[in-house]
Amino acid sequence: MSSYLDLKYRDLDLDLDLDLDPDYENMTEGPDGVDQYTCGNEKNPLHLFHAVFLPLVYGVVFLLGLTGNGLLLTVLLKRRRHLRITEIYLLHLSLADLLLLFTFPFAVTQGVTGWLFGTFLCKLLGLINRLNLVCGSLLLACIGFDRYLAIVHAIPSLQARRPRTVHLTCALLWLICLSVTIPNVVFLSVEEDEGNHTRFSCSYHNHGLHANNWMLTSRFLTHLLCFVLPLVIMGYCYTSIVITLCQSQKSLEKQGAIRLALLVTLVFCLCWLPYNITIFVDTLVVLGAMPERGCYGQASRERAVMVTESIGFFHCCLNPILYAFIGVRFRRDLMQLLARTQCLRVCLSGLQRKSLNRMSVTEAVTSTTSNQYI
Repeated sequence: MSSYLDLKYRDLDLDLDLDLDPDYENMTEGPDGVDQYTCGNEKNPLHLFHAVFLPLVYGVVFLLGLTGNGLLLTVLLKRRRHLRITEIYLLHLSLADLLLLFTFPFAVTQGVTGWLFGTFLCKLLGLINRLNLVCGSLLLACIGFDRYLAIVHAIPSLQARRPRTVHLTCALLWLICLSVTIPNVVFLSVEEDEGNHTRFSCSYHNHGLHANNWMLTSRFLTHLLCFVLPLVIMGYCYTSIVITLCQSQKSLEKQGAIRLALLVTLVFCLCWLPYNITIFVDTLVVLGAMPERGCYGQASRERAVMVTESIGFFHCCLNPILYAFIGVRFRRDLMQLLARTQCLRVCLSGLQRKSLNRMSVTEAVTSTTSNQYI
């Protein structure tokens, strides 16, 4: 939703409507004598892209993310008085992912039919989308840093890893992210699409040039807070963890912990690197540092932004798997929770007994090692 708002404002700012058909691409001479593109929208091929691609991909991400993060949040809340340090961060992470997923149906609706929900929801959902995107990425960095303290600096970090300290850290993080994203409320508004007065868009319309400046600033903050800073912190922390584990004598579990550390960093990079590269290229075009290449180039970039952003959003579905589902304790609690559900009790009774028997043996080996890594 966030990048779609950026693209809608860029279209209005440059007075370009997307179309690939050369019959609808005309050349007009600008006031400075330079030829400019204007594209008609009578046969906009991106309408099919919005009507088919967005509902399909966002729908899959929404359902998978809702299921995974919903189960994670339910299990953690059920034993909220006995949460370990990493689980407190996971609780906030699953909440951020769920709130981010909540904005997806509205983004799909805007892509298909235009914005139908009024100015208040435009501002509120724009804030929720950006807030939880930023906060979720920084929480991943906090989880990496917490594991770094627990493994690399186990004794000196005991004070910093108290539950009260972690709760205060998460609250401060939410406040910082809110202060960074609150300008979206000021600049977002609902107006008619240029060239199609039957559709409305929720985008950066308010305050003219200032809105354009905030859109560019918001992109810079996305690069910094949602990708570069978390990746640097995770890369450093997990590299230190790998080095420490390689030097330790706990060979039984260290190989799995090392693989997990590498996998967490690699998945984050693979999910969000394509989106950040695409947005950076599109920003260069908006600033005039790269050629526009007419309607074809603009439509291609918009498709690339939507595709790469969808890949990034899949990370919401992977977070519960990478950070919780592989843990022995979480799997046990999840099976017990599902077994208490009346409609699943019969089907899961045999599976639960087998799983609990297998995990009882595993826990005897991993109780002092695995839990601090996973």
